[in-house]
Amino acid sequence: MTSSIPNKASPLPRGIYCPVLSLYENTPNQDIDLEASYAYFSYLIRGGVTGLVLAGTTAEAVLLSPSEKQDLTRVARRAALDLGFPSYPLVAGISGQSTRESIRLAKEAHEAGADFALLMPPSFWQKAVSKDVILGFYKDVADSCPIPVVIYNFPAVCNNVDLNSDVLASLAQHPNIVGVKLTCGNAGKVTRLTQEFVHEQFGVYGGSSDWLIPCLIGGGGGCVTGIGNVFPKSVSKLYTLYERGEVSEAVKLQGLVAQAEKACKEGIAPTKFGASYFAGPKAGVVEKEKFWPRKPYLPSPKPMQEWVVEVMKQLDEIEKSLPDVAGIGITNGTKK
Repeated sequence: MTSSIPNKASPLPRGIYCPVLSLYENTPNQDIDLEASYAYFSYLIRGGVTGLVLAGTTAEAVLLSPSEKQDLTRVARRAALDLGFPSYPLVAGISGQSTRESIRLAKEAHEAGADFALLMPPSFWQKAVSKDVILGFYKDVADSCPIPVVIYNFPAVCNNVDLNSDVLASLAQHPNIVGVKLTCGNAGKVTRLTQEFVHEQFGVYGGSSDWLIPCLIGGGGGCVTGIGNVFPKSVSKLYTLYERGEVSEAVKLQGLVAQAEKACKEGIAPTKFGASYFAGPKAGVVEKEKFWPRKPYLPSPKPMQEWVVEVMKQLDEIEKSLPDVAGIGITNGTKK
């Protein structure tokens, strides 16, 4: 560690974060199904993930209204409280194309119960997104954001705007910017940033769990992973095994997680199908149409569905063998 900046007041806790899917009513209008969302969020929390990410890319955030984003955050907070987790970390996506919009979304997320804000860079006019634009954007939003900001680097959905480690290190100086999610998959950024900062100064997280162990070896704090929607216990177990020093067992499980997660790399529809097939029944959400993407996007065709089941089914056996976690005042999923 070479930086002498102070530790952040509220670092993002280390661990596994699940960027939750959005569930819709099986109607032409596809309204958000808040009852199904409550059941599904409760299932993920019991599965042991460290925190939930609301209104991220996996949640189809660009297809959600601001009020829907707030509703989902409120439902997640209620689910955590009902399970006996009064301080459960909730991260809310606040990405907008303007500084003004992102600040508004940040304040609404805070009002709805979010603890942290996840923010992509502006990207609509890619050639206009200079280093000065990026630095100014994050500084202005972080200055006005009532909760700590986590940078979200995902070039594939940001018009190839990719934040390099020098830009990230500059942004890390801000007292209200606490970390970064690297969905770019660049392990070099992990090692460069963790050489400069300890976790409490600036946390570094992978954007998927198929390279969780390499990220942790490089000093990272964990990951935000779409496969957590399908196998929350297995991904949480992988993190725990490594943190306990059971590296050989962690490496075995890492391979299985990586094999299953390759289905998520194929897009939102395969991820949602996998969740509907493996996690939905366990969560009490049995109507598979609730997991369909919001139109105009379509569910996976039959051949893709069959492939998703094939690549994910081995991890399901491990998932079934793992116990739920219990919060304060909860025993075996029921209130004392």
